[in-house]
Amino acid sequence: MGCGNIFFTLIITFSVSLITYNIIISANAPLKQELPGSSSSQPVFLNDPIIKMPENKKSTLTQKKRLFHTAVTASNSVYNTWQTRVMYYWFKKMKENGGEDCEMGGFTRILHSGKSDKFMDEIPTFIAQPLPPGTDQGYIVLNRPWAFVQWLQQADIKEDYILMSEPDHIIVKPIPNLSRDGLGAAFPFFYIEPKKYEPVLRKFFPEDKGPITNIDPIGNSPVIVGKESLKKIAPTWMNVSLAMKKDPEADKAFGWVLEMYAYAVASALHDVGNILHKDFMLQPPWDTEIGNKYIIHYTYGCDYDMQGKLTYGKIGEWRFDKRSFDNAYPPKNLPLPPPGVPESVVTLVKMVNEASENIPNWGA
Repeated sequence: MGCGNIFFTLIITFSVSLITYNIIISANAPLKQELPGSSSSQPVFLNDPIIKMPENKKSTLTQKKRLFHTAVTASNSVYNTWQTRVMYYWFKKMKENGGEDCEMGGFTRILHSGKSDKFMDEIPTFIAQPLPPGTDQGYIVLNRPWAFVQWLQQADIKEDYILMSEPDHIIVKPIPNLSRDGLGAAFPFFYIEPKKYEPVLRKFFPEDKGPITNIDPIGNSPVIVGKESLKKIAPTWMNVSLAMKKDPEADKAFGWVLEMYAYAVASALHDVGNILHKDFMLQPPWDTEIGNKYIIHYTYGCDYDMQGKLTYGKIGEWRFDKRSFDNAYPPKNLPLPPPGVPESVVTLVKMVNEASENIPNWGA
């Protein structure tokens, strides 16, 4: 009986010591947080020595979804409308493909025509007022920052992050939240060159704000940025855009990418830096493979001869150019490019064809 008591006491003492040791170790174990898809090692958790933590539970504990809301500004033109309908079709499909871990949240078309249209039931839409007549001086893109200002002030946006996108974007795979640590995530454009235009940009980004390299080589799209940061940036973006347009030197220097420079300046003025992601987007025909990229931006015309050779600058025997459909919808079942044309162009046409085939009342 005495031996039994001693043995029982030893068991209790050992168990308490083991539990105390595990508590101390767990309390002091560092938890590392990495960006989804990072090549860095995954967070390490100390598992219970007897019951192993289920894998799905570990995923829930180690990674919290950071949802972002996708916003696209558009006019009510036929040209913008068919592109936005295609864009929204693929947004929905890729969000579904992303499964329960997908960080793509809601979607809004910010319609800056000032009035509703017949696609309000098809596409979630916020109606923004256009700038007063004559303010944009024929540069309709100036309505974009003003539309974002209105949306951010008036809409109930549930997500903490915003993806600013455009009608001529097609999402080719589910997009993760690429932003982190208070920084935005943006695509770097080769033609946004702050250093080259420093004398002009100093009118809007004074010396006391730091070196001109604080201005990132980006536009406003595609950009994923914190909602609260964008609420600060957007009014400045609008005011800088208007000021640049009124400045003859800036207007001449920046031309059709003026509001892109204005966003880059506004972001820098508010000390919101950006992680530059070259894989955020591809632009056919120059980018030939999809690879790890998330968005096709079909801003350039794609012209080829029937041997699959690019004839850029000359209308090809086969071509796809969004500007061919500025006043009418693209017909269903567009002809595919000839053999030898890069994957990016083939994928683009196939995705437009699938969308036009499945969107109700296409061309209406």
